[in-house]
Amino acid sequence: MHEAVGLSELLRPVRSRLGTAVGLQAVAAVVAVVPFAAVAELARVLLVTGPVDEGRAWAVAALAAGALVVWVLLSSLAGALAHHADLDFQLSVRRRLVDRLGRVPLGWFTDRGAGGIGKAVQHDVDTMHHLVAHALLNLTASALTPLVTLVYLFWVDWRMALILLIPIVIGVASFVRAAMTMEGQTAAFDGAQQRISSRVVEFVEGIAVVKMFGQAGRAHRQYAQAADDFADFFLAWIAKAYRTSAIAELAFSPVTVLLTVLVGGTAMVSAGHLEAIELLPFAILGLGLAGPMQALHYYSHDVEKSSAAAKRVGALLAAPELVVPAEPRRPDLHDGVRVELSGVEFAYDADRPVLRDIDLALEPGTVTALVGASGSGKTTLAKLLPRFFDPTAGAVTIGGVDVRDIAPEQLYRLVTFVLQDVQLLDASVRDNIRLARPDADEETVRRAARAAAVDERIDALPRGYDSVVGRDVRFSGGEAQRISIARAILADTPVVVLDEATAHADPESEALIQDALSELAAGRTVLVVAHRLASVVGVDRIVVLDHGRIVEHGTHEELLAAEGRYARMWRLQEQAGAGALTGGSR
Repeated sequence: MHEAVGLSELLRPVRSRLGTAVGLQAVAAVVAVVPFAAVAELARVLLVTGPVDEGRAWAVAALAAGALVVWVLLSSLAGALAHHADLDFQLSVRRRLVDRLGRVPLGWFTDRGAGGIGKAVQHDVDTMHHLVAHALLNLTASALTPLVTLVYLFWVDWRMALILLIPIVIGVASFVRAAMTMEGQTAAFDGAQQRISSRVVEFVEGIAVVKMFGQAGRAHRQYAQAADDFADFFLAWIAKAYRTSAIAELAFSPVTVLLTVLVGGTAMVSAGHLEAIELLPFAILGLGLAGPMQALHYYSHDVEKSSAAAKRVGALLAAPELVVPAEPRRPDLHDGVRVELSGVEFAYDADRPVLRDIDLALEPGTVTALVGASGSGKTTLAKLLPRFFDPTAGAVTIGGVDVRDIAPEQLYRLVTFVLQDVQLLDASVRDNIRLARPDADEETVRRAARAAAVDERIDALPRGYDSVVGRDVRFSGGEAQRISIARAILADTPVVVLDEATAHADPESEALIQDALSELAAGRTVLVVAHRLASVVGVDRIVVLDHGRIVEHGTHEELLAAEGRYARMWRLQEQAGAGALTGGSR
């Protein structure tokens, strides 16, 4: 198990450039005080009684102008370096994410919503961009500029500096209290955002299905509930820190600072402890002191958000990789491909055993169907063949070789899987079909589409096979399934796994899909996961699962004659079908 990658490690490729940028910004923050101090010094020179020292006045003005130029140059250079580092940082992180996600077991994705992964890859990387390109530099300036200012003001008059600190201390204390009130809520805030993202993805991706079954209102209510929960959480979160934040804002406001300087300065001048001209630096620099101190709170919050984002990205980068054999073996492909599961057990964790004592052989050129109640382990068993998961005990062999000893790229040239939830890429129809064989020529692609009974539908599109999915055309569930089958036909693997391939199809599409599946299955070793028993009546062998165990197997006729679990399931589905027909005739 890999440890999660932290923010420091993610920043490693750009750490030196980022450190240089922060160093330049630190010097710029010190230089930024010089023009304001020069204005106060210039006032002393110009407001003296008697002749004005013009040389000194021009020297102070030149110093102020020079410091301003240096500040602009250093700040610009620091910003350019930070942004350059940020571009490389984002590229590095996204490449690492893509590389890592490309090497994790396919089953790892089944327990994670697309919203959470998408948030980490896009939103969380963008959040860290703000840290690298902006927040660290702003934090440096906001911390150093007030510090240098205070040093200068204490040098002018320490008593007046202490008076100036009164509203500043009150503001800082209020912000600290607000931060303590909100401590630990950032993770909850991100979790609430992720729940909304997941609900949006679920609602959008499943809208066709929920509308088909009249559940659009329910799906929308689930999203609306997630949005309402987020609003309630956010309002409660903000309310906790609102009062203390309001006090801090009031303490840091220019009016409060100026009022403190004028009242305290008047008292000091009246008591003879301060010359009136010496009040000017406090009035000028004091107003600029509160702003950076106030900004420290917000920039520190940016750092906190970026750290939380880095934890989520780091968790993805620590996802377990698919174990690749050091010395891959090649299966024996003579006389067809035999698949065998011997003593197979599988559990998602120690408390959730899914499969137990599975012994099953899939003979070359045969079709085997897995049936059983929901949760019986059908899909999990089927996903062991293409290594969505590895068994926790026993072995899955293809051509006499354990699938764990076959190189992944070789395994996917042996096994094709067609899932019930088809994913089409934002690419041309042609590229979607030839995903497994990018070098396939036009005629080969068309043959696969004709075999999958989807060629006519594609030709009817204005741009034909050049049509871009999601932009030029939106396929129905049945059409998308047939494109997926065309993809599998083109892959031409000796082993095919079909998981509820007709689950979301209407009757007309189901007939076309069944024809396409018959073409796909010809001469191959096929494992079918089926819910509707009528769709697998003619297969070579039916295997019945119950609570992760094989309880029956045989042909349709043999299982009906045995009067066991399969026969009971068959009668129930026949009754349900008759009831639907009766209800539909009313």
